Amino acid sequence: MGGRPPTTAPARAPFDAAITGIGMVTAAGVGVERSWERIRAGAGTAATDVPALAGIPADFACAVTDFDPSGLIERKQAWRLDRSSQLAMVAAHEAVTDSGLDRDSWDATRVGVILGNGIGGATTWEKQHKVLLERGARKVSPLLVPMLSPNMCAGYVSMMFGARGPSLVTATACASGTTAVGMARELLRSGACDVVITGGTEAPLVPSLITGFGQMRALAGRRDDLSATSRPFDADRDGFVPAEGAAVLVLERAEDARARGATIRAMVSGYGASADAFHATAPDPDGGGAELAVRAALRDAGVGPGEVDHVNAHGTATVLNDATEARMIRRVLGERPAVTSVKGVVGHSLAAAGAIEAVVTALALQEGHIPPTANLESLDPELELDMVFKAGRDLRAEVAVSNSFGFGGQNAVLLFTRA
Repeated sequence: MGGRPPTTAPARAPFDAAITGIGMVTAAGVGVERSWERIRAGAGTAATDVPALAGIPADFACAVTDFDPSGLIERKQAWRLDRSSQLAMVAAHEAVTDSGLDRDSWDATRVGVILGNGIGGATTWEKQHKVLLERGARKVSPLLVPMLSPNMCAGYVSMMFGARGPSLVTATACASGTTAVGMARELLRSGACDVVITGGTEAPLVPSLITGFGQMRALAGRRDDLSATSRPFDADRDGFVPAEGAAVLVLERAEDARARGATIRAMVSGYGASADAFHATAPDPDGGGAELAVRAALRDAGVGPGEVDHVNAHGTATVLNDATEARMIRRVLGERPAVTSVKGVVGHSLAAAGAIEAVVTALALQEGHIPPTANLESLDPELELDMVFKAGRDLRAEVAVSNSFGFGGQNAVLLFTRA
């Protein structure tokens, strides 16, 4: 035994996971229709002053301002749930309803739930820590632990639908939602599940966490016009706008979805993951780790680099990340793909971002329309990409890639094909 490990994984037979349901809650709106309308229009950053952040330097964010889960979650139950779980449950309900699946007829033991979540119950943690300091230990909620545990967003979604298959949470920082969708596809491919409810959720808008990002100088600093503060790939970009949100997709094997006559929005046909093994927060400067993930997704789908029509970029609007990603896209995929970033509208929702972008990519393929990169006025001349900006672009794309990159050098990439 010994020698060097193989440089490429053995080829596997192509596998399509059909997206049959989608749900979304973002600062652009509650529900897919409202969020997609604003994203499609490139209507500017949905940022507002956030009362919970008052008193810290970065006191604005992309918050979900019109969120009321009372129509779905009983008031008695809602106060026992962290906001991240509430967001996930509302998005999941929309997605399962959209799928047309009948929970009374499915085999619940073969329905899985995999969600991405990076921070857990940050709102609960911050609130109860304040209670401990100001009112003492006896006033701390006995529900503190189940409310803040990161796995509970998936746990509560499984309870909502009686889904008794695998239930777990992926935590790969800002790649978590994309990782979750990739793992969900693997559960279908392996035969472990027939249906997987997957996506990501995050509710990180609390003073300690946002202050931490501010101390890293990662956040956008413009206050004069909040609608223009997130500027992916722009020459004048200066950081990301933190956001909360959730998105959920229902995945089934393509043959099962077709057999029941489901509406298929798009196929998840490839997935790749890698590590930079470089730095805790900074990206590998040459994008080598990200390139590994993109090439793995292409190989998994049996697709050549020249066949990719569209890229939904990670595009956080930070100086280093946008530059690194742009160079990698150009090197691996060439000049062909039409590139966009939705973070100019909905901000950066950390673990939920990749799931939101998966929904948007599926809609772009289904509708034949690439949404613009909001607030991109002057493309950084060093970033040689075919960026979609100022207006959306009608494009009947057949193959699309969605990139997600997280702290710790964790990279995850999904490849979608037109249904």
